Amino acid sequence: MLRSKSEPTQFIRQEAFLTTPLVPVSEYIDGYGNICQRTILPVGTTIIESSVIAECDENIDVNPAAAYVPIEELPGIVLQFLLPSRYCESDKVGELAMEIIKDIQSGYEQVEAIRQWCFQNISRQYGSTNSSTSAIDVLQSRTGVCRDFTHVAIALCRSINIPARMVVGYLHDLKPMDLHAWFEAYVGDRWYTFDALMEKPVGGRIIMAIGRDAADVAFASHFGEVVLVKMEVNVDEVK
Repeated sequence: MLRSKSEPTQFIRQEAFLTTPLVPVSEYIDGYGNICQRTILPVGTTIIESSVIAECDENIDVNPAAAYVPIEELPGIVLQFLLPSRYCESDKVGELAMEIIKDIQSGYEQVEAIRQWCFQNISRQYGSTNSSTSAIDVLQSRTGVCRDFTHVAIALCRSINIPARMVVGYLHDLKPMDLHAWFEAYVGDRWYTFDALMEKPVGGRIIMAIGRDAADVAFASHFGEVVLVKMEVNVDEVK
């Protein structure tokens, strides 16, 4: 998943997708609306380059008054984001979630309390987790990277019946620069952006894919013997 599409929060001005050597590439849209590329890699080294120029919001919307939405009033399309998933075992973290939100009534403020708890109680540490690490694992180790922070926050939100989904893409001025993961929660009447790795709300985001957790939004899923030798991510502001 290396191609972004225009969304309410972003407009794709220009994009490019190139493989060296040139190989046939087909595309399809998955169940979450993401653009997926599919190819067969030849023996040897293949270089895949993807670039995008997008207009995106400098800030993300913040609405502390956005209400918790009872399940019976949720749109059917968001119900799938209430269920436990591969990396987000929401059925096992309800007690912790209730402790975090305590007497908070606003749905947005409940999610924000969860986001702040993750930021304050999990340490960012590269190499401390791997592709098999789930939210429960991270809650035990209290270390991880952006996808781990995100999995914990999503699991906690779902455990109190707030729909939450994972987002991957680019974040301007992220340090160190890399692909980034954050989450969206459905409160009030729409999805709001939250980032458990950041101290405060930050805009400048380009969405690449959305799903239940990392199993749905990996930038590359391979079948067979494939070794990632190098990955480089650059995000610049165009004046």
